[in-house]
Amino acid sequence: MPWTYYRAVRGCLVVEGKRPDGDSVRFLPDHADRWGDLKNTRRVRPSQDDGTLQLRLEGIDAPELHYGEASQPMGEASRQALLEMVGFGRIRYAADGCKVLAAEPMTVRATVLSRGADANGRIVAFLLPGDHGHEDGEAVRVDDALMARTANHRMVAEGWAYYLGYTTLAGPHQRALRLAARQARGAGLGVWGLDRTWEFELTGPDPLGPAGQLVMPKLFRRCTDYLTACDRGFRGTLADWLLASRSSRQRDEDDRVLVADRYETRLSELLLLRNRRVALQADPLDLAFIEH
Repeated sequence: MPWTYYRAVRGCLVVEGKRPDGDSVRFLPDHADRWGDLKNTRRVRPSQDDGTLQLRLEGIDAPELHYGEASQPMGEASRQALLEMVGFGRIRYAADGCKVLAAEPMTVRATVLSRGADANGRIVAFLLPGDHGHEDGEAVRVDDALMARTANHRMVAEGWAYYLGYTTLAGPHQRALRLAARQARGAGLGVWGLDRTWEFELTGPDPLGPAGQLVMPKLFRRCTDYLTACDRGFRGTLADWLLASRSSRQRDEDDRVLVADRYETRLSELLLLRNRRVALQADPLDLAFIEH
């Protein structure tokens, strides 16, 4: 399939008994074989209980609701916005605040537009709530008009999620989501009313917790993993830890980044450490992460 095209797969969104958040939800395709030869789909593992798959919304990153035991400000609000946006109402959660006990309706029709799965086996997709006339399995060109109808675009445009660019995302789609994010930031919507990515305190988990500072979720995840490493004996700064991860037997967390579509660097090179504070020396909307 040409890189500007995505495969349409029709089915239902399912939340009952699941743990959705602001950029991921479970999906039950009408036909399980529609993914065919799409990238990395051999990694996808449908639920043995109901056949649902984990969707990861392309190009966006919502405040974390359950990154292990860690979470961020606006995680709950972002999840609620997405679920209501796609058509769920009267949502009840378990005592942990994560698992959905019930919702009305129980399932919602949707079409996903995907080119494949990520390394974790999640289907990466643009999400169109409802039935939009695309044939199941059809190759669909995602132009600006169609992009504006996706939940992905709406979440960014309304400030419920950050834009998260990867170099694998087509240039026109990067530009559309960046523009939506810039407009939301200019209006101070949602995450942009709280965002402290430009400079934040890093003295432990509390300053970045639900009642603390909101930073772009990818950076929050790196900081959370760094603090966990410190609890296990690591001694050094966040930048030191990112550098050390390059040679770790586990994954390299010092992300390779393309800045403003011009030069490549590493995340550690973009961080300025000021005593107990961390500053990101680039506009997060200018970043495109290079997938491992």
